Amino acid sequence: MRIVVTGGAGYIGSHVVRLLRERGDEVVVVDDLVTGDRRRVPGLEVVRLDLAGGDAVDALTGALDGAEAVIHFAARKQVAESVARPAWYYRQNIGSLAALLEAVDAAGVGRVVFSSSAAVYGATEGAAIRETDPTVPVNPYGDTKLVGERMLTAAVAAGGVRAVSLRYFNVAGAGWDELGDRAVLNLVPMVFERIDAGEPPVIFGDDYPTPDGTCIRDYIHVLDLAHAHIRTLDALAGGGPRHDVFNVGTGRGYSVREMIDAIAAHTGAVLPPVVRDRRPGDPAVVVADPSAIRDAIGWSAERGLDEIVASAWSAHRSARGA
Repeated sequence: MRIVVTGGAGYIGSHVVRLLRERGDEVVVVDDLVTGDRRRVPGLEVVRLDLAGGDAVDALTGALDGAEAVIHFAARKQVAESVARPAWYYRQNIGSLAALLEAVDAAGVGRVVFSSSAAVYGATEGAAIRETDPTVPVNPYGDTKLVGERMLTAAVAAGGVRAVSLRYFNVAGAGWDELGDRAVLNLVPMVFERIDAGEPPVIFGDDYPTPDGTCIRDYIHVLDLAHAHIRTLDALAGGGPRHDVFNVGTGRGYSVREMIDAIAAHTGAVLPPVVRDRRPGDPAVVVADPSAIRDAIGWSAERGLDEIVASAWSAHRSARGA
């Protein structure tokens, strides 16, 4: 099967690309290589393209020629940046998806898997967030993902494509050392960076209504997430037009302190964390209810906290030549 993966040279996308190639699919990677890296997808031609650019529709239509499916990762994803540059974020994330959907229609591609986010839930919090819970994003990034889901619903109604949107929770770990998360934007790589600098990890607030006072989040191993994409892609092979929306998480939350303790155990770092004031807008508990995707296609996360931390640390050490 010929599959186009936009953003396929990125952290999550490259894991999906490798799994697809391992099972024998023909993969075409489309990436602007701003945050992606060709070295993540060796042996593949990468179509370098700004999906929000003026020539994107024609270029994407060509890339999609003969393809049966597209997996769309390409997007900007920094919350703070989206608040500082909202108009640019809407143009980047919504404009790129609009171009892709035009190309999908022109090329007659039947299946689309969309990289969405738990950011669509906004202030919604709890130990079992469901897809039917309120979606009121609190920043432009989250809003672009929710608008993207609505665009897919409209595309399904208009053109008969079959689509799925996957709402990620907190992604971490590495399936292979060379595909580790190199961006210092999430808790695990942020703690690693502090360890490298000989500085203590930082906890933002320890007075939340949780067992140890720190925020609780649902952490999913990137390889589990990659398998979820492939399982949902395969599930779209039959039937009529539809748009499914699934949480992709474990249903098990870990506190910030638990995560830091697990990292300390794996790294041997003896750097007691320092506590600072809460960050505005951080909810106490955000954990997925992943039962919908389990019931629909039989997917469930298989890897736990130890595997997440161990694989992330191995990839981090490999990247720095340790």
